[in-house]
Amino acid sequence: MTSGARVELRDIGHTFTGSGTAPVEAIADIDTDITAGALVAIVGPSGCGKSTLLRIVAGLVAPTRGEARVDGIRVNGHPGAVAYQPQHDLLLPWRRVLANAGLGAEVAGVPRAEARQHAAERLERFGLAGFEHAWPAALSGGMRQRVALLRTFLVPRPVLLLDEPFGALDAITRRSMQEWLQEVWTADGRTVVLVTHDVEEALLLADRVLVMSARPARSVLDHGVDFVRPRAATLVTDPGFVAAKAELLDALRA
Repeated sequence: MTSGARVELRDIGHTFTGSGTAPVEAIADIDTDITAGALVAIVGPSGCGKSTLLRIVAGLVAPTRGEARVDGIRVNGHPGAVAYQPQHDLLLPWRRVLANAGLGAEVAGVPRAEARQHAAERLERFGLAGFEHAWPAALSGGMRQRVALLRTFLVPRPVLLLDEPFGALDAITRRSMQEWLQEVWTADGRTVVLVTHDVEEALLLADRVLVMSARPARSVLDHGVDFVRPRAATLVTDPGFVAAKAELLDALRA
């Protein structure tokens, strides 16, 4: 098991510029620390810069201003320090489930045979037993997301960045995946940063919820979540949960 790492964001700001287009300020000011081993959710209006912030932590975008650190190491513009799952599963259609699941570890330097062995050992835990030779086109949306998550979890990095991993799923599959992710994360021990547009999902999964403003993004609320784990879907009717949801929605509206 890979231990989690601290993530530090210091005075992060980012403006997109391009030839012939006006500059677009995506992030104005984000400054926060994420404790090693925590699961933190980021919510905010559509287009506010949530995904850009995740890509900055992943080292795929160098911020215009500020510094991102993972385990004390500056990652501005330097990918490879974290495992990153974008919004879409991006499974390769010419690779079967086992080969897709092991791809991230292979890219990170794990020998192909070892990466696929690790994937095979975890298929049952990820609800994929018996599908190792299936093509992506034969899988349901939920199963494709499980393959993508397994691919991400197999990357030997202390931080997992998940960008709307369940956004395209139906409500029933989404609830099932939320419960499943809680179980996998609890056993895994790594730091997880989850971007979601769903306030209920954030409260069900996270230790903290960071609320971002409309673009250019600023942090408008850092809400600690102390509901006892494991958290069942029925928690959404608890008065404390309802009050917390109202607080987050008020911050989003503000």
